[in-house]
Amino acid sequence: MKPDTPPDAAELRRRAEEHLQSKAPPDYALQSAHEVQRLLGELQIHQVELEMQNEELRNSRAEVGAGLARYSDFYDFAPMGFVSLERNGAIIQVNLAAARLLNRERAQLAGDRFELFVAMADRPVFNAFLQQVSATGTKQTCEVALAEKGRPPRNVQIEATLAADGQECRCVVMDITERKQAEDKLKLAASVFTHANEGIMITDADGSILDVNDTFPRITGYSREEALGQNPRMLKSDRQGPEFYAAMWHALTEQCHWHGEIWNRHKDGEVYAELLTISAVRDATGKTQHYVALFSDITPMKEQQRQLEHIAHYDSLTGLPNRVLLADRLQHAIVQSQRRGQSLAVAYIDLDGFKAVNDTYGHNVGDELLIAISQRMKEALREGDTLSRIGGDEFIAVLVDLEQQKDCEPVLARLLQATADPATVGDAVLQVSASIGVTLYPQDEADADLLLRHADQAMYVAKQAGKNRYQMFDVNQDAAVKTLREGLERIRHALDRQEFVLHYQPKVNMKTGEVIGAEALIRWRHPERGLLQPAVFLPIIENLPISVELGEWVIETALTQMTEWRAAGLDIPVSVNVGTMQLQQGNFVPRLAALLAAHPDVQPSRLELEIRESSALEDMAQVSEVMHACRALGVRFALDDFGTGHSPLTNLKFLPAKLLKIDQSFVRGMLDDPDDLAMVEVLIGLATAFGLEVIAEGVETGPHGELLISLGCELAQGYGIARPMSAVELPGWVASWHPRMSPGRSSGGVARTAMI
Repeated sequence: MKPDTPPDAAELRRRAEEHLQSKAPPDYALQSAHEVQRLLGELQIHQVELEMQNEELRNSRAEVGAGLARYSDFYDFAPMGFVSLERNGAIIQVNLAAARLLNRERAQLAGDRFELFVAMADRPVFNAFLQQVSATGTKQTCEVALAEKGRPPRNVQIEATLAADGQECRCVVMDITERKQAEDKLKLAASVFTHANEGIMITDADGSILDVNDTFPRITGYSREEALGQNPRMLKSDRQGPEFYAAMWHALTEQCHWHGEIWNRHKDGEVYAELLTISAVRDATGKTQHYVALFSDITPMKEQQRQLEHIAHYDSLTGLPNRVLLADRLQHAIVQSQRRGQSLAVAYIDLDGFKAVNDTYGHNVGDELLIAISQRMKEALREGDTLSRIGGDEFIAVLVDLEQQKDCEPVLARLLQATADPATVGDAVLQVSASIGVTLYPQDEADADLLLRHADQAMYVAKQAGKNRYQMFDVNQDAAVKTLREGLERIRHALDRQEFVLHYQPKVNMKTGEVIGAEALIRWRHPERGLLQPAVFLPIIENLPISVELGEWVIETALTQMTEWRAAGLDIPVSVNVGTMQLQQGNFVPRLAALLAAHPDVQPSRLELEIRESSALEDMAQVSEVMHACRALGVRFALDDFGTGHSPLTNLKFLPAKLLKIDQSFVRGMLDDPDDLAMVEVLIGLATAFGLEVIAEGVETGPHGELLISLGCELAQGYGIARPMSAVELPGWVASWHPRMSPGRSSGGVARTAMI
């Protein structure tokens, strides 16, 4: 049997030497030699075993060293923090990740209380957490914020267990700041989705509804449960045709986005208007995964828009079309007449004796009479005809589909009868009549404006002929043609002989008294007739080439005068009127640029070009382009005589004008005529809505100014401020201008004043 512990080498050598040195007999010596050899063999075996044990020991030590190295690497370079704490929270040891989280060197942390690195608000949570670990001995988890002055706080999650000896708390600390931020973003997105004022709908690629927010049921009437899994087609109304939806899907396919107005149907069947935005959500490969729709109910806004359109297109007293809608219908009637080869008649109707009714019975009775007569005249017309009230006691009738002139005569007779029949208003029986001027198209081959003017001229002839009748306009009147030809020749001579001059009418701020500019107004110093107003000669050259030449002369003369004023110490903006034909000239912008360059002392922004609504409508695209080009030069624009033309509301946003001028015909009558007052209010409201300044023409008295200020219009010009004056007189007028305070009428106890 092998001994438990073999003798060591020294013992074996000792025994061998004793045998060799002994005095034993030869036979015993031989026996001893064998014993020695046996012992030496055991010695060699034992040495081999020792070498094997040493090798195993070395290998074990290497494995332990490698394990310790791996453990050290894992501990020090782990992405999460490792912290050993005493039960009272003092730090025993940390790894590198924990040291970075605490923003300290590892050697400096030993003995510090971990609590000091926790945000003040979270310290009670952390301390309770440590107590729970010590009390239960089980793994516990908490989330706290680490905060240090001058450093953004970090959110961490701590998992802690108690060591076997119960004296050490071992913690794993993980930075969850990004996760918390992502969670906060998700919570915010969810809150926005839930509480957004707009409806939100999410569908899959096939259009099935996946989710809706809380606003969806309020707008559509369908609950979330009713909507899920359905197709948005359940909301479809019949207001838009297939081509509308085809265009929508084309935009979504090509641009991943569509925005516009759509009419949908509520669950109760009522149709409502939506402002809708749809976005396609695509994956990395470009494949559509979802559609997100954001929408709001704009039905109240559409109704308000309808009301504004009604105010802008219909007379507030009688409900008849006003001059804006009349212009549209007349233009449409002209096109239809050309297409069908038929005639139309434009009848200008002015009531005879209506002013006496107003003076005798008052405006309220007069208004009731106008309502009654307008209703009777409307009934006298045929289907397709239009009756419009253009102001006061003046009406326009457009009679369509006339085969010959006599076809309009029965209608005109009924109109005369409708106005002449007595009308009972309250206790009064009232009777008036009408004078009607009529012109026929295409016999009178004129545009819409000229047709109205010709009918107006014929109406005055009817009044002069005794009233209560109608008068046809004579388009072949030789005298008119001769007068026009002679007038053109005389104006040409006047331009060549420098008989035209500019007068300037100041513009002021009625509230502050500031002089804000002047309007250049052309006058003709006629050798025989004296100083003539533009109404005498400008209509003669309207839309003729000479009007372009005269218009350029006005601009050049105004710029020259501004240069002279500036040299004398007066720097004042000047506005000039630009005619339709001049504005539409292909070289208008280059010519204007050349004139400005020839007067370098005048800032382009001090020049303002005034254009009439009718000019803008001649060719909206071209006029808008010209205006933008002039704006690039620095020149400003104003819309002149606004309210008398035919400009749709939508055109205001396409024209880069900064100022809207209210026509003097409305301003002068607004104190007595509620319709004129209503028009002024509407125009001021429109200017405000489109971000334009507004100025009133024709301010002749203090009450006019007071009322305008109360309505929100502070800028004005008119005889109540100053009449047009020569260029020599203007500097003196500006220097001596001392506006007088006109005591205003009270409204709700607040006094208003106007400086005029």
